[in-house]
Amino acid sequence: MFEKIIGNDIIKEQLKKSINNNQISHSYLFVGIEGIGKKMLATELAKAILCLNDNKYCNNCKSCVEFDGNNNPDFLYIEPDGNSLKIEQIREMQKKVVEQPIISKNKVYIIDNADLMTREAQNCLLKTLEEPPEFVTIILIGSNESNFLSTIKSRCTILRFENIEPSKIEKYLKEKFGIQEVPKSIIEAANGSIGKAELLKDKQELYIAIDTVLENIEKMDLIDTLKNADIIYKSQDEKNEILEYINIKFLKKAKENLKYLKCIDIVEETKKRIKANSNYNMSIDNMLISIWEVIN
Repeated sequence: MFEKIIGNDIIKEQLKKSINNNQISHSYLFVGIEGIGKKMLATELAKAILCLNDNKYCNNCKSCVEFDGNNNPDFLYIEPDGNSLKIEQIREMQKKVVEQPIISKNKVYIIDNADLMTREAQNCLLKTLEEPPEFVTIILIGSNESNFLSTIKSRCTILRFENIEPSKIEKYLKEKFGIQEVPKSIIEAANGSIGKAELLKDKQELYIAIDTVLENIEKMDLIDTLKNADIIYKSQDEKNEILEYINIKFLKKAKENLKYLKCIDIVEETKKRIKANSNYNMSIDNMLISIWEVIN
């Protein structure tokens, strides 16, 4: 159980102990950045809770077999409808919550990206969290804990997931994808997320080029800086990841020189402009010029 999930060993051990001692909570809140195994862990926990074998997670009982086939009637996975989780989705879930289990002695509901629930949806869910049926476990998954109402959090067992260690991400990429040498820039850009590292592994050229720009910005004049940043202009589809990575680099530099804190502010302001539909190339122009002026 949980063997294929990398990192967060303390949480895994805590949940194993709860399962073995039959002390599963009626409601959990899994919080942490994207791509660190929250959904995988929640899914394996659900399978273990529903398992008909006393040893749990047997992979052979009717519940486990149907769970693996995405056909277990005692399990329901809910995700946002569009950009949010709506009150109608929670109401539909509540109709099913009160129904008795069909295969197992329990039922499990996973609400993914639960931090996207509207306020109305959260208040609606609160009624179930206050008085859940004895056989129900609800697992909320989210990246932004501050988006949850305090009343929701007070009724959940909160498990805060830590970012995955860089060495474990590097080892994972080497073993799964046969990458002999993982560029440091990819590990840094992943920022503790294995899921993000998987997405970035084929974009080595981009991140190495960004490194080159940032490492040489103090040595080059403004015109050369803008020319060398050509790959940033060409990678508009990756704008969010690029700007986040630049600030990861500046945050490290800020520990040695506080002027880089101003650079971080400049990048954050650029994010806001682009989000507000400002011209991408002009926004990058203004960002690089402002950063160059601060650094030089």
